[in-house]
Amino acid sequence: MPEPTHAKRVARAVEALREVADPLVRLDAVRAALEQLEELEASTVAEARAAGATWGQVGAIYGLTKQGAQQRFRTRES
Repeated sequence: MPEPTHAKRVARAVEALREVADPLVRLDAVRAALEQLEELEASTVAEARAAGATWGQVGAIYGLTKQGAQQRFRTRES
C-alpha cells in the first residue's frame, strides 16, 4: 500500500529538521515542532470526540484501552 501524501509531507519535514547543522538550533526546532504537534493532537482528539468518536476508537489508534485514552487526553480536552 503506498504511503499517503500527508505521511510523506511529515517525513520530509522531519528530514529537513535532521539536516539542520547546529544541534542546538535543531533541538530548538524539534522542541517547537513537538509543541505544535501536541496542540494539533489535542485539538484533533477533541474534534474527533465532538464528531462522535468513542474513547475506545481514539485509544485503538494509540494502542491504548478506552480508559488509557481517557487518562491521556481528557484533561487536555477540557
